[in-house]
Amino acid sequence: MPAETATNAPLLPLPPRRSWRQAWLVYLEPASLRMLALGFAAGLPLLLVLGTLSFRLREAGIDRTTIGYLSWVGLAYAFKWVWSPLVDRLPLPLLTRWLGRRRGWLLLAQALVMTGLVGMALADPRDALGPIVWCALLVAFGSATQDIALDAFRIESADADHQAALAATYQTGYRLIWAGAGVLWVAARAEVAGLAGYQAGAWTTAYLVMAASMLLGVVTVLLYG
Repeated sequence: MPAETATNAPLLPLPPRRSWRQAWLVYLEPASLRMLALGFAAGLPLLLVLGTLSFRLREAGIDRTTIGYLSWVGLAYAFKWVWSPLVDRLPLPLLTRWLGRRRGWLLLAQALVMTGLVGMALADPRDALGPIVWCALLVAFGSATQDIALDAFRIESADADHQAALAATYQTGYRLIWAGAGVLWVAARAEVAGLAGYQAGAWTTAYLVMAASMLLGVVTVLLYG
């Protein structure tokens, strides 16, 4: 390209400069706080099916080889690209009409996660592994679906100028350790003093608390409009 052509090319207007205070206040905007809550709901099930579940099964006396096979549940996250086009384009009866396509899929995914967590809470791995495995698969599938819908929702819910702040608050919520250290703390608090070994009731309480914690994401989806 000739030098004079490059020199005469029109210059794009520079974005307005912000003060430090204005830059930080973007994280307190409703869209950012909404993404913080949704990030929390997205990160919570991941630890429950990949991290604390292994700890629970070891405490229940399940052998390490079996626990290693159960880690394949996490493949739902690796293969979510298979059904992501459906989540992107397929409307849901009633939910899409009520909430829109993105929020409808988010609510459905959160319902799947909560149902799976309740099932994991009520299942005792010492009696049979089948129920807890199927419930863990349901949680992983619902969680992966939630990730798909949430990525699209984040991109479409704000302009390009706010995408960095939304991504930051989403990651902050996603990485909160409530489903890691939190579930262990709840299980420990729910144990009956003086009883040694695996206590199914304590883990039931812990997973029911985690299922209830998903309500933060559900309420956020319902209130946004």
